[in-house]
Amino acid sequence: MKTTELKLNRKVVSGKEWETARQQLLVKEKELSRARDALAAERRRMPWVAVEKEYNFEGPKGKARLLDLFDGRQQLIVYRAFFEPGVVGWPEHACVGCSMVADQVAHPAHLNARDTTLVFASRAPQADVARLKARMGWQFIPWYTITDGFDKDFGVDEWHGTNAFIRDGDRVFRTYFINSRGDEQMGNTWNYLDITALGRQEEWEESPKDYPQTVPYEWWNWHDEYGNDEASAKVLEQVHRGRAAGQASDDAKTERKERD
Repeated sequence: MKTTELKLNRKVVSGKEWETARQQLLVKEKELSRARDALAAERRRMPWVAVEKEYNFEGPKGKARLLDLFDGRQQLIVYRAFFEPGVVGWPEHACVGCSMVADQVAHPAHLNARDTTLVFASRAPQADVARLKARMGWQFIPWYTITDGFDKDFGVDEWHGTNAFIRDGDRVFRTYFINSRGDEQMGNTWNYLDITALGRQEEWEESPKDYPQTVPYEWWNWHDEYGNDEASAKVLEQVHRGRAAGQASDDAKTERKERD
């Protein structure tokens, strides 16, 4: 196979020098991670705004209220996708950018395990939505049809965006919103949880008092095994073994440093 010669002026160094450069950059990457965690902590302290209007959608099972989109869970994330007449690609395709977002969506079972539901919403009829999902392999993404002013009221009538909601019984509150480049990072389970009011709900997070939090890793499972106690017990056993091994390794490193 013929390859194109790279015309890039980049210094080539030894493995040791490369590792030194990587470690220097790693310091900045860790700073970025801590800053991202701090930003997510601020989101969890954002005020909420009550959703007073009754919004209605069409879903695969018929009419649905905004409250119904939660599917019984406490949190809801709604991505406004553009799949409708007038959008480039219609009726075979949704907007190319929205399609890239959909292609990156992780299996929603992991969000569901954190009491959070993710849905897409557009103005295409449900028959067209079903056809598109089958063609593109998006069967796991719940997709609703907007039938009123929901998109305009939540800033997504002319441009894509992701809204986060929480409910207290039958009362719904809007908690956060991102669009433009903020949507670029979406698709990953962690990034979705980081824009919600409750966050990842893990003990290491800086969250307000009384927010639900559990031990990291221990709630994880295979996406088709959530609710299976036997599978969960096996995962938990493995996590505990890994933690014990990691602790032993850390203790050994500390002992070597003390000897040195």
